[in-house]
Amino acid sequence: MNSTVLSQFPVARPRRLRQSPALRRLVAETRLAAGQLVLPLFVRAGRKLRQPIAAMPGVCQLSPDELLREASAAHAAGVPAVLLFGIPERKDEKASGAFARNGIVQQALRLLKKELPSLLVITDVCLCEYMSHGHCGVVQTGPRGARVLNDPTLKILAQSAVSHAEAGADIVAPSDMMDGRVAAIRAALDAAGLAETPIMSYAAKFASAFYGPFREAAESTPKFGDRRSYQMDAANAAEALREVALDIREGADIVMVKPALAYLDVLYRVKAEFGLPTAAYAVSGEYSMIKAAAANGWIDEKAVTLEGLLALRRAGADILITYSAVDAANWLRDG
Repeated sequence: MNSTVLSQFPVARPRRLRQSPALRRLVAETRLAAGQLVLPLFVRAGRKLRQPIAAMPGVCQLSPDELLREASAAHAAGVPAVLLFGIPERKDEKASGAFARNGIVQQALRLLKKELPSLLVITDVCLCEYMSHGHCGVVQTGPRGARVLNDPTLKILAQSAVSHAEAGADIVAPSDMMDGRVAAIRAALDAAGLAETPIMSYAAKFASAFYGPFREAAESTPKFGDRRSYQMDAANAAEALREVALDIREGADIVMVKPALAYLDVLYRVKAEFGLPTAAYAVSGEYSMIKAAAANGWIDEKAVTLEGLLALRRAGADILITYSAVDAANWLRDG
C-alpha cells in the first residue's frame, strides 16, 4: 500500500495491540514452542552416575541409566529431541571409541531407542572427545609442528556416522568442520543402506570463546594448539554462507549456526539465502553466563532465556539446541 493511500486512514496507534497479554499473544509475529527444542546430553560409562559439570550448573555427565532418566523427563516436558555427546573410557590417536560397536554413544542409542522410541535422538559426529590429543581429526606432526589432516579424518567420521545410524540414531550431526565431511558421510550412509538417515551439519561453526564450559563437559580441550585452522573465523559472515552452500550441495538436510546469539546476523542470512531447516546452538558459554548472572540476582533467568530463544526464532532458526530445553519447555507450558 503506497503512502498516498495510507494518508487517507487515521494515524495508526501500535500501542492499541499491546494492552493485555492475550492481545499481545494474538498478534505475535514469532512463536516459541517446546516442539522446537533440542536438549544436549553427555553420556559416559558407569551406572547411577551423575557427575556435575562445575562450569555448567545443572548439567551433568550421565551414565546410560541416568541418561535415560534425563531424556525421559525431557520428553515428558515436551522436548522432542536430544543431542548426544559421548565421553569414552579410553582415548587414542585413532578415535577408535567413536565408531566402536559398543562405544558409549552406540550403547546409549540402543537403550534410548528401545525405551523411548518416539524420542528423536541426534548424535554429534566428531572426534575431539575420542582423540587423546583433543583435536577433531587425525594429527600429523612434522617440521612445522602438528596439523590436522583433512582427508584421513573423513574416513573415520564416515565410519562413526554409520555406526551411530546402525545403533538407532535418527539424525547424525557432523561438527568437525573438515572439508568434504558431509559428502563422505552421505556416501557412507547410502552405501550401508541408511539412505533415509538425515544429516544435520554444523555448517557455520565458528572458533569461539563461548565454548569453554563445553570442553570441560566433553573432556575435549586440545592438548596443544587450538581449532582455528578448521573452525571458522568470527570475522567472516560471507564465508559462512559459502560453507553452508557447500554442505547443502554435499547432501546436508539441516544446517546449523553455532554459537547462536553472537551470530544472529549469520543465522538470518543463512535462513534467508537457503531456506533449509536451520538450527541454532545456544552454546555452553551462553548458558553459563545466564546461570551465573541469575545466581547473583542480576537477571531474571526465565525471562532472559526465553527472550534469547525468541531472538533465535526471529532470526530464522527452526530448531533450538539449548541446555535450558527442559526449563524452557516447562516455562512455556506454565505461561
